[in-house]
Amino acid sequence: MPLLELRNVQLALGHHPPLLEDINLTIDPGERVCLVGRNGAGKSTLMRILTGAIEPDDGQVLCDTGIRVAQLAQELPEDTRGTVYQHVAAGLGELGETVERYHRLAEAVAAGDTGCLEEMQACQDALDAQGGWDLKQRVEAVISRLDLDPDAAMANLSGGVQRRVLLGRALVTNPDLLLLDEPTNHLDIEAITWLEGFLREWPGALLFVTHDRTFLQSLATRIVEIDRGAAISYPGDYQNYLRRREERLHAEEQQRAEFDKRLAQEEAWIRQGIKARRTRNQGRVRELQRMRTERAERRTQQGKARFSVQEAERSGKIVAEAKDVHFAYGDTTIIRDLDTTILRGDKVGLIGPNGCGKTTLIRLLLGALEPTQGTLRRGTRLEIAYFDQQRAVLEEDASVQDNVGGGREHIEINGQSRHVLSYLQDFLFPPQRARQPIRALSGGERNRLLLARLFSQPANLLVLDEPTNDLDAEPLELLEERLLDFTGTVLLVSHDRAFLDAVVTQSLAYEGDGRFREYAGGYSDWQRQRPGPAPQRRPGQEPRASRKSVKPDAGAPTARAQGSETPKRLTRNEEQELADLPERIEALEQRQAQLHEELADPALYQVDDGRLPQLQGQLAELEAQLETAYARWQELEARSPTA
Repeated sequence: MPLLELRNVQLALGHHPPLLEDINLTIDPGERVCLVGRNGAGKSTLMRILTGAIEPDDGQVLCDTGIRVAQLAQELPEDTRGTVYQHVAAGLGELGETVERYHRLAEAVAAGDTGCLEEMQACQDALDAQGGWDLKQRVEAVISRLDLDPDAAMANLSGGVQRRVLLGRALVTNPDLLLLDEPTNHLDIEAITWLEGFLREWPGALLFVTHDRTFLQSLATRIVEIDRGAAISYPGDYQNYLRRREERLHAEEQQRAEFDKRLAQEEAWIRQGIKARRTRNQGRVRELQRMRTERAERRTQQGKARFSVQEAERSGKIVAEAKDVHFAYGDTTIIRDLDTTILRGDKVGLIGPNGCGKTTLIRLLLGALEPTQGTLRRGTRLEIAYFDQQRAVLEEDASVQDNVGGGREHIEINGQSRHVLSYLQDFLFPPQRARQPIRALSGGERNRLLLARLFSQPANLLVLDEPTNDLDAEPLELLEERLLDFTGTVLLVSHDRAFLDAVVTQSLAYEGDGRFREYAGGYSDWQRQRPGPAPQRRPGQEPRASRKSVKPDAGAPTARAQGSETPKRLTRNEEQELADLPERIEALEQRQAQLHEELADPALYQVDDGRLPQLQGQLAELEAQLETAYARWQELEARSPTA
């Protein structure tokens, strides 16, 4: 029996024809359904109907009594006051507030504040009376499962960690159906990969919207496309959807061509002379009127994107050549030991977590910064076009047309004069949309507009920082094709793994401590080529009672594996050092996670107040301390009698 069912749902929202028309949809237990469709097709609106935030104009939304539905919204919360625990517990409503208050009071009492014992007892009585202890355990289990710090201030967290908190707020209700609207927004590759793994193991049903094709392929068991107001269901994964969708559109095109041919024949018949009118079949006339009505109500697909990249005069053969390049702010090293050569025509992907120094590396390669050590040679005749989503300034009150044309009606594209409105149609902006102000645009439309501005200028070096956010599948795939056809050089920062695999010829991947290493190919190639990852388990992850008997990873080198002679036994001081190392490493990693969160905050890069190099320096120093601590722990553990 389905968890949830939509029957003949219709919603106009001022649209003609309706935004959603006769939608029929069922979601069964355990299904993972992905909603796809162009920007503005109604995906998020359909989500809001399912949660009850919007009432449909017609039709039914059927849900069994007791079925719990939770949603992870697309946008980050505006109110970030309070702790992680407060925000997660808030998903439980009023009783969740009691659970959170008990947690806060228990922390205060544990810290020595006995003045709140009476209030804590009142909370305990309320939880006893309402069966709240199970909910308290559920909140703590969700926070632990999502690897969150319950007492961290929400306002201090990065966008990615805030989304993880919002996911916890949804999961704490123990939903039967979880709705996710663009869950990978604000996340880097590491966080996206974690979320994929988490959702694959989650037993409930999922209905999600995403433009990340790898994420979609990994999770979806069925795809539902919203196309011209209708919902078309495709069982299977993304590749099956692409094949069957192409077959459906081809069959639809043939049917419409046959219909139009018959309509043209009937129109010719009705226009015949006097003799034909005298013998006219009234049934045939009525059928013609019906066909005219059907043709007038036909909903055609939006036109296809067809933009291109303007190419400038060829640059020199070498675009950038770095030898033993270091870059530091004061005593803080951000980039170290960089050796790479970028040639004309290379498509280079920069891979690494938020805050690792990718922006600094780009600025070095482009000449905005000079290395503090080593040599960096830059190419000649470089014409650079820079897509930087964080810093690109769109005039909110100006129209789409004016943002591209700067008040002009014509611009020069590939040596020819083109009307701005005609050029914008290549980026799926019809004239009426092109005349609207920027503030009316969706996220995907803003990205298409940024691409329109970028490609209106000739270039032989494209620098693209997250160009794929919110792009529909069609313009995204066209962008891939255009970048592959582009004879110039591309520097690409992206968390879209499929896009990296499709476009780049080599990758510069972050490997810790300010080091970027060059690999051939894209993301998947880097995954295969990179050295084995460092031990994922840290000593402090073992049960506290057994921390002293923690063993290094099987693959980690030890003194016993490296030589045949019997290692020296530990001294008393070394035994104490070994016992203390797990907690020390745990504290260092907690601080490392905090620094990663601070560096992932987009606001950090919008103000040049000196915090960025300071935080990057702290991170580099901390990672060096961690490497030393891990090496020392493995050395001592190898010599321990319990090893």
